[in-house]
Amino acid sequence: MGKIGMTEIILILLVVVLLFGGRKIPELMKGIGQGMKEFKKASKVDGETENKETFK
Repeated sequence: MGKIGMTEIILILLVVVLLFGGRKIPELMKGIGQGMKEFKKASKVDGETENKETFK
C-alpha cells in the first residue's frame, strides 16, 4: 500500500469525468494552471524583495 498503480489512476480519472463532465474539465485545468502561475509569480516577487532587503 502506498503506491498508486495504473488501475487507481484510471479509476480516479473516471470519477473526475463523472463528477465534472467532459465539458468542464478543460475549464478546471485552465483554472488550476492560472492558479499555479499566480503562485509562482507571487513567490518569485517575495523572493526578490527578501534578497534586496538582505543586501542592504
